Amino acid sequence: MDSLFGEGQAPLAARMRPRSLEEYVGQGAIVGEGRALRRAIASDRIPSMILWGPPGTGKTTLAEIIARSTGAHFEKLSAVSAGVADLRRVVGEAQGRTRVGGRTVLFIDEIHRFNKGQQDAILPYVEDGTVTLIGATTENPSFEVNSALLSRARVFVLTALDDEEIGVLVDRALADPQRGLGGMHVQLEPDARTTLIGYANGDARFALSALEFAADAAPEIDGRRTIDRRLVMEALQKRGSTYDKGGEGHYDTISAFIKSIRASDPDAAIYWLARMLDGGEEPLFIARRLVILASEDVGLADPHGISVAIGAQSAVHFIGMPEGFYPLAHATLYLAKAPKSNSVGRAYSAAMRDVADTRNEPVPLHLRNAPTGLMKELGYGRGYHYAHDDYATKQENLPENLRGRRYYDPGENDR
Repeated sequence: MDSLFGEGQAPLAARMRPRSLEEYVGQGAIVGEGRALRRAIASDRIPSMILWGPPGTGKTTLAEIIARSTGAHFEKLSAVSAGVADLRRVVGEAQGRTRVGGRTVLFIDEIHRFNKGQQDAILPYVEDGTVTLIGATTENPSFEVNSALLSRARVFVLTALDDEEIGVLVDRALADPQRGLGGMHVQLEPDARTTLIGYANGDARFALSALEFAADAAPEIDGRRTIDRRLVMEALQKRGSTYDKGGEGHYDTISAFIKSIRASDPDAAIYWLARMLDGGEEPLFIARRLVILASEDVGLADPHGISVAIGAQSAVHFIGMPEGFYPLAHATLYLAKAPKSNSVGRAYSAAMRDVADTRNEPVPLHLRNAPTGLMKELGYGRGYHYAHDDYATKQENLPENLRGRRYYDPGENDR
């Protein structure tokens, strides 16, 4: 099967797209020797599947290789632009192919963008084998793909390439005279290579796109081009961020942030804060999480923690960004360094369990106010001990059925 991309004016990342598993770089956990998917490809028994992973990890490339290796027709749709009519067209052509013994691999890029109706429309044809579905997504498929469709597909998780793997692809592009930059005689200086690989964040497409830009911008001297670190930085402009404030990255990173503060690790906490702000996270969302944490995880070990968190929220709201990072960083470091206690949450949870699981008895009479004569006659307020006058008297303030129950268990750091 010929590549879907022409090689003339196509971007470098497209030209260098691997054409076989032997050229494919990374994802050894799913296509390495002896792995289930590799065996399935070799035996020509391909299941429908969802490829889940961050950008630039080889999802589209792997789908093309699977189709090519099994001799299937490759049909690609983008969930951003395709609709039910496109699906019907592909299915109709696939049915015609099936009648003469042909097979169709339907690749749906960004399948999480398909709505329920669009996903349901393809389901019968996945079930009856008219098409072998390969969906690609950067979002958690358990949230974004219908359970009916998900149950008929294997999910394979692709991970960001490591620096060594990105380096292999960069070096290959520099050396290849037909598909790569070999004909341009490009030399990538060592520190420029290190910078390019590090800033790629495991995204092969990002790395190759930046390399191509730098190569085009490099002056040609005696038939050669040299890419230094300055040129690489110009090509990069801004590091490719893997943070997605609307997707799973949002939840994973805020989780890492909160757990780092809870673990009293200020270095990790400030790092995850920087990652979120660099990725465009809403500062007030972070501030709200800090206020919650100040009670949930610092609590009575440092009662001033909540004041610091609320102060950060107020300051961010008042001054905005980019300077808003100061109060957020201030609160983050303060709470990370503070002693920790979760007695507030434990006390409330224990009380809530009794609210839910026991009879809700009336408020004891001695705790009720008696603003009218009738209420006084009925015993409202009778026997109440005003604590400021009589600290020595211990009165019971819980309902009769919960007398003696203790919810608050002071943590060792509680003040």
